[in-house]
Amino acid sequence: MAEPATDSISDFLISTTFELPGYVVETSLGLCWGLIVRSIGTVKGVSGSFRALRAGEVPQYTSVVDQARRTALERLIGHARELGGNAVVGVRFDSSEVGQGLAEIVAYGTAATARPA
Repeated sequence: MAEPATDSISDFLISTTFELPGYVVETSLGLCWGLIVRSIGTVKGVSGSFRALRAGEVPQYTSVVDQARRTALERLIGHARELGGNAVVGVRFDSSEVGQGLAEIVAYGTAATARPA
């Protein structure tokens, strides 16, 4: 069973499972999400395009996607807090191309209240 991740600043409980080991989930507050639409940018787009001609990782794209997921997760936590939660369970990420070089990244889950067991 996965250990819940905690936000180093606020100790917010986050788990991809619907359980938080060592905690009791008291209340389910409903769906919460964090969303961002990002562009790769001209400089990273051009250098990434050349890099993509070769096999292997394209670090220019990796860094943009990693930062977008972090931002989506921060926004997910913010939404869960607005709902009165101190935890999010069942966390998932999804992404899709919006068009014109834009990508949507969304983090979603169930906002909840939890207490130590």
